[in-house]
Amino acid sequence: MLPGLASLLMVEDDREVRIVGADRAPKTATQWRALMKDSFDSAGAPAKVLRRAQKNTKYLQADLLDPDHLQNVIDECVTGNPLVIFFALPPAITAKICDMLQNIELPHPTRLALEKPFGTDARSAHALNQTLLRVVPESQVFRVDHFLGVSTVLNLIGLRFLNRLLQPVWNSESIEKVEIVYDEALALEGRAGYYDTAGALKDMLQSHLLQVMGLFAMESIATLQPTEVHDQIAQVLRATRLWGNSPRRAAKRARYTAGKIGDRKIPSYVDEKGVDPTRNTETLAQLTLEVDNNRWKGVPITLRSGKALGAPNKRIIATFREVPHVPTGFTGSGGADKLIIDLKPGAVTMVLSMNAEGGPYDMEQKELRAELAPGRMQPYGEILADILDGHSLLSVRGDAAEECWRIVEPVLKAFSDNKIPLEEYPAGSNGPDGWATA
Repeated sequence: MLPGLASLLMVEDDREVRIVGADRAPKTATQWRALMKDSFDSAGAPAKVLRRAQKNTKYLQADLLDPDHLQNVIDECVTGNPLVIFFALPPAITAKICDMLQNIELPHPTRLALEKPFGTDARSAHALNQTLLRVVPESQVFRVDHFLGVSTVLNLIGLRFLNRLLQPVWNSESIEKVEIVYDEALALEGRAGYYDTAGALKDMLQSHLLQVMGLFAMESIATLQPTEVHDQIAQVLRATRLWGNSPRRAAKRARYTAGKIGDRKIPSYVDEKGVDPTRNTETLAQLTLEVDNNRWKGVPITLRSGKALGAPNKRIIATFREVPHVPTGFTGSGGADKLIIDLKPGAVTMVLSMNAEGGPYDMEQKELRAELAPGRMQPYGEILADILDGHSLLSVRGDAAEECWRIVEPVLKAFSDNKIPLEEYPAGSNGPDGWATA
């Protein structure tokens, strides 16, 4: 979060913020400032930006489940306008603190920002939402999904609604299948404390990739007002079902074994420090869905994300249906046309069938590629700017968070009951044998 804030302050040199950190761990003022410096240095922030951020900054050692400690933290922050309380905590702890906030007089406006996961299932997500709404209205709740940086959101919306060529074909009549992939070369990287209790399905598909799917598949909007965009995303999620209404048909899972990525030797996941092998945590998950509405019915939409894979692959691939007839005289088929949207870094590629070079009667595919402008700042910087300005375009609305859990809960139960086999793949490979690769 601090590197994201640094990128925000580099772009907006008139933005004034006061940062108060709080945690149970002891930290001197010198240690806190050193942590800030390391974070700002990692974002390439010049010294003057760090000085602005460190102006009046403070770190408080506090157990936020202690009412007196919580009151002290709030009292330290009341001079802020607005006051943003950013929870980088498990949802159960966040809920307990918000229960306590009901008994504390908060300045206006106070905004609550939460890191995912938003609950641990649909029921707990609903309960958390109700608790949040007893503290502040929904318009002041910001469920942070750093995946939804403004460049990703605007690239998808712009491509979807500002191109005459794509508007008529953005439907099941023209699109055969959609894949939304976020494969990482990174392995566990010391995150066992969180990841081993979450796994790939909860960590990436349940939150990030379902939100991207909502943006990709939503109906037309008249404005970029957050309410309108969130309404359309929620509509897509409400219509989303498991492919074949069956976890066994819709889902796959796997876990990496020892291997090599570049020059790095990667141990088997079960041998990583802090991992409990009996949890059967998956490091690669794939889920095929259907948006059961007039536009998308019958189109399989596959979400996939995993760790310790051979090469990063972060993209959306829309595969178009092949033309019903190829004129006699042409040899071969160019294959299905594709639209590929790279999420990181941003780019759009059209894969089109056309006449081959040197053989005008032969068909082949050519790529037309355009690099997209990078975001002005890091995704966390964009999200923090929106929170400070009270603009919720990049946050996840409460009903959408609940729908995401509703979609994946049957699969989570099937995983827990071992009704879906846990396959294996060597670190550095493209995944288990027989899995399609996008």
